[in-house]
Amino acid sequence: MSHYVVPVKPPTVVPVPAATLVLLRDRAAGGFEILLMQRHAKSKFAAGDYVFPGGKLTADDNPPDAIRWCAELDPEVAAKTLALEDTQLALAHWIGVIRETFEEVGVLLATAADGGPARVAPATLTECRRACQADNRAFWQLVKGEDLRLATDRLVYFAHWITPEGQPLRFDTRFFAAPMPRDQTPTGDDKEVTDLRWLGPAEALDAQKRGEISLRNPTIRNLMLFTEATSTADALSRLRGRTVSTIAPRVIFLPDGTRRILMPGDPGY
Repeated sequence: MSHYVVPVKPPTVVPVPAATLVLLRDRAAGGFEILLMQRHAKSKFAAGDYVFPGGKLTADDNPPDAIRWCAELDPEVAAKTLALEDTQLALAHWIGVIRETFEEVGVLLATAADGGPARVAPATLTECRRACQADNRAFWQLVKGEDLRLATDRLVYFAHWITPEGQPLRFDTRFFAAPMPRDQTPTGDDKEVTDLRWLGPAEALDAQKRGEISLRNPTIRNLMLFTEATSTADALSRLRGRTVSTIAPRVIFLPDGTRRILMPGDPGY
C-alpha cells in the first residue's frame, strides 16, 4: 500500500504596509554615497542584513491634522503617486518613512515653521527618539511642541516591492529617496541598528559580492538604480517622474533544494 504525503499550503500572510528611505549625500572628492544600516542579528526580519532605514506603518499612526505639519504635500496627490485609494494610508507612507528614519538612525527630515533649520535641543531629540520606540505619539509631541514642518517635499518616491508569498513576515514596501540634512549625523539606536555605513552604490554592491556585507534582493536591485548617477542631485533627478511598477518576486525551490528568486519577466515566473 502506497502512502502519499499531501503538501499543506502555508496560510497566506497579508503584506503589512511599510516605507523605507534612501538617504544620499555628496562626497567632497566627487560622487555621492548612500546610508545603509545593519539590522540586529536577532531581528525577526532581515536579521544581520544591511538595509535602508524604514519600517511598518498604519494610517492610525497620524493625527487627523497631520497634513498641516507637512511641507507641500497634498493628500490626493500623495495617493495618486502611490496608486492608493486611501488618502490617509498614502499620507502614512510619506510621514511614516520620516518618523521611522528618525527612530532608527536619528535623522530628522524637518524644518522650522518658517522653512529654516529646525532648532531642537539635542537632549529633546534624544528623549523623543527613545520614546518613539515605545509609542509613535511621542513623534507628534515633538513635531507639534517644536512647531516643525516635516520635509515631505524632499522625498522622491521611486520603487514598490512586496515580499514573496510563503514568507512568515511580508511587507508591502514603498521606497523613497531624499538628500541627507547637512547639519545632522546618523547614529544607531543600540537596539535594532548595530552598524551604519556610507557607501557609494557600486561600492555597496561590490562589498556584497565579496561577502563583506549582506544585502537583500530589493536592496541590491534598488542600489543598481543609482549606479549611473554622479551626484545626489543627479540621482534624485533621475528618479523623479519614474514609472513605478509593483515588484512581487516569487521564491521557488529546485529539485536539488536550491532556493531561487524569480523576478517578473523571468522564465517560469
